[in-house]
Amino acid sequence: MTAISVSTTITTRRRQLVNVRQHSLLVAKSRVLLVAGLFAATAVCALARIAYVGVVEPAPRSVDMAEALTPQRGDIVDRNGVPLARAFQAYSLWFNPEALGGGSALVHRPEEVARALVDVFPDMDEAELIARLKSGKPGYLRRRILPEHANRLHALGEPALEFPRENERFYPQGSMAAHVLGFVSSDGHGRVGMEEVFDERLTDPVSRAQPAVLSLDARVQGALEDELGRGMIEANAKGAAGIILDVDTGEVVALASLPSFDPNLIDKGSTPNIFNRVTNQVYELGSAFKPITVAAALDAGTVADIGRRYPSSRPLSIGGFQIRDSHAMGGSLNVAESLIHSSNVVTAQIADELGGVRLKSTMSALGMDKRPFIELPARGFPLWRSGEWPRITTMTVSYGHGIAVTPLHLASAYAALVNGGIWRPATLVKLQPGKAPAGHRVFKASTSARMRQLLRMIVVYGTGKKADAPGFRIGGKTGSAEKPGAGGYRRSSLVSTFAAVFPMDRPRYVVVAMFDEPQGTAATSGQRTAAWNAAPAVGRVVPRIGPLLGVMPDETRDIDISDLAPLIPGANGGHE
Repeated sequence: MTAISVSTTITTRRRQLVNVRQHSLLVAKSRVLLVAGLFAATAVCALARIAYVGVVEPAPRSVDMAEALTPQRGDIVDRNGVPLARAFQAYSLWFNPEALGGGSALVHRPEEVARALVDVFPDMDEAELIARLKSGKPGYLRRRILPEHANRLHALGEPALEFPRENERFYPQGSMAAHVLGFVSSDGHGRVGMEEVFDERLTDPVSRAQPAVLSLDARVQGALEDELGRGMIEANAKGAAGIILDVDTGEVVALASLPSFDPNLIDKGSTPNIFNRVTNQVYELGSAFKPITVAAALDAGTVADIGRRYPSSRPLSIGGFQIRDSHAMGGSLNVAESLIHSSNVVTAQIADELGGVRLKSTMSALGMDKRPFIELPARGFPLWRSGEWPRITTMTVSYGHGIAVTPLHLASAYAALVNGGIWRPATLVKLQPGKAPAGHRVFKASTSARMRQLLRMIVVYGTGKKADAPGFRIGGKTGSAEKPGAGGYRRSSLVSTFAAVFPMDRPRYVVVAMFDEPQGTAATSGQRTAAWNAAPAVGRVVPRIGPLLGVMPDETRDIDISDLAPLIPGANGGHE
């Protein structure tokens, strides 16, 4: 090979090598540009998304963190912050027959699983569980179980048993104040009580962070329920109702209807007792109305002299109807004696002089012709005769027959009787100092002062003696009324009531206790009237709640009744 050919070959190879290098550089540059283009496109998309989120989409709500940390339903507490209703997450026991994706629903035999469930929950029915597990129907086996229960059941190794965590409502005081609280149904909404009233507030993401504060005092509520329950047992009564009301603000410190129910177990068949006897059931409350009639007559001036005497030896015959007393009370009684001995005959005469127009106007001013004023949704409508009252209606209403109202109506009326004459609506919401509603005047202040004396005298000398508690200066009036039935009143069925106030020298609280169909038992000396069941219940509850409410017993103090004492010589108790 010549030198020229060798040189030519070398030159050709060099050119080829340069071409390869140039091609490689072009490929590398293209790839770099492609990657750069992809990064640029990604960056543009990211910037566009950021711009869209920042400009077009609304900003996230500032309460998101609060929502994450706050329970799904707000708490309800009493006036002192004691929890009455709380929300929390709890385990449930769910049967999922499809957990294994078909085939057998259970790894173990249904009998084994049912036996294990009963070991953990002794109140469950083994036979029912076996039938349920064999049916293959999914659903809850139990709501709200403890973590330790879930752990024990999980150890079975049964995939069909699942333990979802769910929002639950818990009532730490059990059945206490159940008729005030109500309950939360399976759809997550409040029902019946303040759970229903506060439903929107308790579920709002912002407001639910703060508890809803009731006017109730859990300590007072417990004492009232305890004494009403005791009274029911002693008198073998069908039911009971009670309320404790602040006379100056209308705040309800306690409200009880018995028998009660447990809102924690609302799906366990306890619904028959949901009916609220205090706000939703209307009754003829009998002689407890007599002080209202006397106050109306004092206000109108038709009774100008408490010492005036009225004939009482014979029944009153009005249009073929006879008004009579439960026992002979002598030839005549003055106003004070008529209240102390609870005379229908004298009270009817006082009402007759007052007239139906004025008595009806007083009752209307006390809200007796309307549903009771309170936040609860269940409120009974009074049985009230419309139009002009005939003479006989005026007379019978004066002693609590011919008109049917709730115990709450009576409590609000007694507050007006003793607080200076001002009627105010009742409330279950705690009021701030100085925020009580203005209300409206029903009685003169002088009438209210006189009624405080008369109510105290009834307890000292009359039918309310068994309500007297040393040092608490209780005043009040008994009432025992036959329940109406087919063909007239049923003598065997009574509603017994005691409406009380304490302390009478500076009234603070109204206490109303009522028993539905009490019986004469050994504990009540064979008697069924309020003097033997409702009055003693009040006499027991006041010493329990007085110190809790800032009213201490003081036997050195009392309301001055010395100007009326001469009107009741030899007073030795009364009857109904």
